Amino acid sequence: MNRNLIFIVIGVLGIGAGALGYWYYQEQQRSGVDISIGPRGVTVQER
Repeated sequence: MNRNLIFIVIGVLGIGAGALGYWYYQEQQRSGVDISIGPRGVTVQER
């Protein structure tokens, strides 16, 4: 395998891991209210 290709693959994996980590962090920081409408009516839940 070409050495440059290995570096590119490692870089892409690193960027992907960073993006997933950022997304997970943002999901944990979200606060507010969830409002759902279903068969049992309206439900309101605090995050």
